Amino acid sequence: MLGVVIGVAAVVTAVAIGAGASASVQERMQALGSNFIVIIPEQVVVQGARVETQRSRLTIEDAEAIRRECDAVAYVSPSARTTAQVVSAEGNWGTSINGMGVDFPFIRRWNVEQGRFFTDADVRSAALVCVLGATVADNIFRDLDPVGATVRIRNVPFRVVGLLERKGGSIGGNDHDDLVVVPYTTLMRRLTGSSRPGSLVASAISDRHVEEAMQQIDALLRQRHRLPPDGPADFRLRAQTEIMEASAEQARTMANLILAIAAVSLVIGGVGIMNIMLVSVTERTREIGIRLAVGAKGRHVLVQFLFEAVTLSIAGGLTGVLFGVGAAVALGKAAGWPIVISPASILIAFLVAGSVGIFFGFYPARKASRLDPIDALRYE
Repeated sequence: MLGVVIGVAAVVTAVAIGAGASASVQERMQALGSNFIVIIPEQVVVQGARVETQRSRLTIEDAEAIRRECDAVAYVSPSARTTAQVVSAEGNWGTSINGMGVDFPFIRRWNVEQGRFFTDADVRSAALVCVLGATVADNIFRDLDPVGATVRIRNVPFRVVGLLERKGGSIGGNDHDDLVVVPYTTLMRRLTGSSRPGSLVASAISDRHVEEAMQQIDALLRQRHRLPPDGPADFRLRAQTEIMEASAEQARTMANLILAIAAVSLVIGGVGIMNIMLVSVTERTREIGIRLAVGAKGRHVLVQFLFEAVTLSIAGGLTGVLFGVGAAVALGKAAGWPIVISPASILIAFLVAGSVGIFFGFYPARKASRLDPIDALRYE
């Protein structure tokens, strides 16, 4: 029974954690924009090594062209990034500084919780304004209201005009809220001195139009960069849906691994039940002989021992389900993991436990039913 208990508990726990992880991946990716597309410089081969090119050919004009000519694209923005210390009168914090356009909240589905986002006028004039992520605000302002305050980034004073809503951590453990967003023109002119954005970000008009939007962007950028339709490109397109699918696949792989371990445990538990039933048949040989001598048929003895094996297995399965649900809930609370306890998984685990009892209990039951009554009565 112990083997069945462990196997069933592992199955229920694995399915609960795996389903919870998949649901969490989907929820977080949806919160960040499932129709999100990023355009980045393509890697180049230098002396046989594949490296990131530092000479991005993506331009602000490319973003404007995508906005005008790609009807499957809803929003687009140049994107630039650097890291720096953000200093206020109350403290300082090292974080990511992201240069974006005014479409950023719509592309990433990221609302402003307090204040406002910067405007087109701020972008055109490279205004010294910024919007803080929740983690940055918590660390440099504590309980104070950051909106309207001044922070310094690389000795350049920025006025805080807004605070982004809290998004939480990513699947990989990164903190989405640990960032500062400024106009991309401000970052390029005042912080990095670059003339081109590092990448472009866009969003399709809906989840169903992501592939169409990527095809339109690819064709347009090839035309603008004078690249052949079927040749190598100097840019690369990635969609959030690809990341979602990869993360979900990882969660499924881990769940399947645990299920495989649980299956081995169930087999071991089944073998244990078979061994115990064989011992039981041996110890109860005289009882079996008496039953057969007073008129019981072989099928009656078969059903008796098969019922005992199934009872052991189902009792172990029921106990395993209880332990599995408890273990899943305890792990979820202790590690902060999301869990989804599926009634279907509990039913399947229970049926598998019963099947193990029938499969491994059949041989001992059949052996008992085929005993010769005379030999059984003589058995000591």
